[in-house]
Amino acid sequence: MTPMTFVYLIAGLLLLVAGAEVLVRGAAKLAAQFGIPPLIIGLTVVAFGTSAPETAVSVQAALGGSGDLAIGNVLGSNIANVLLILGLTALIAPLIVSRQLIRLDVPIMIGASLLTFALAWDGELSRLDGALLFSGVLAYTTFLIIGNRKNPAAGDDDEFAKEFGLHQAARPYAWLINLALIGTGLTLLVGGANLLVEGAVSLARTLGLSELVIGLTLVAVGTSLPELATSLLAALKGERDIAVGNIVGSNIFNLLCVLGLASLLSPLPISVSPNALAFDFPVMSAVAVACLPIFFAGYRINRWEGLLFLAYYAAYSLYLVLFATGRPFAQTFGEAMLGYVLPLTAVTLVVLAGRAWHRQRPTTDGVNG
Repeated sequence: MTPMTFVYLIAGLLLLVAGAEVLVRGAAKLAAQFGIPPLIIGLTVVAFGTSAPETAVSVQAALGGSGDLAIGNVLGSNIANVLLILGLTALIAPLIVSRQLIRLDVPIMIGASLLTFALAWDGELSRLDGALLFSGVLAYTTFLIIGNRKNPAAGDDDEFAKEFGLHQAARPYAWLINLALIGTGLTLLVGGANLLVEGAVSLARTLGLSELVIGLTLVAVGTSLPELATSLLAALKGERDIAVGNIVGSNIFNLLCVLGLASLLSPLPISVSPNALAFDFPVMSAVAVACLPIFFAGYRINRWEGLLFLAYYAAYSLYLVLFATGRPFAQTFGEAMLGYVLPLTAVTLVVLAGRAWHRQRPTTDGVNG
């Protein structure tokens, strides 16, 4: 282990924090200037930009013939985005969830997860599969833009107006300045993620961890750190729409665009390992489905739900370590997670969502009546 390992780790963290601050500020100001809701910015510009590390890693891995790394990076990032990042963010500040996320974006995230799982079921992702996935992200982005034009935001709250100066006259060429802020933020985020991942991989190899554990944990978490920094800072600033929308948009982008591009550019079909089909794909799909009842139960993510997310991520990481080190308990632990813990949690969440919906019905009916 060399001193440069720690230099990479510290420099990467600093660049990620700085990049997230600049990106959120530039994106939010741009949203305010053009009347675009922060949720739309979180689902497009911020989400797509913070997924740039996943794009670089997966495309490069696919071009180099490392299909497991390309698949593992996306699956691990999507799982970490929800369980780790939303879990930490909700612990710091309970998050309010937009109704648009419940009605549109979360179902699209679930659909994209199940579609990718279905396409990978034959053990590979071909160029045709990649074209189908990439066309999905084009259609999704177009729909968001058109939908926002037809239903423009009525206005932002006072805190948002005060934070970003909505009541002030726009300066000449302000949009260029905001675009420059976004570009600078994205550059810092990508650079910071690359440094941090390089330092983390070096540290993991020194500690004797396998490449599989590095790909599914350190690389996945490292490329998800821009989402972590962006969501945490957005939540602390009161930009709850950006904090949650960034995660949902990133997951959609990772599946449709990152894997789509990787499959399109790969000289050969990307192979999907049997273990990924047996465990990682089901876990990713279950995590996506779990968002719907959790978000619907009161249209917020409470601290206890954030703690539940973190507990599941700890269990998932434990399974990866057990599997990578060849422990005999790994298979039993994985089967218990898939066959008992996840279904029981799903039933509990559905019951909670049903109770929340039942409590809201009298108020809704009274308003409509």
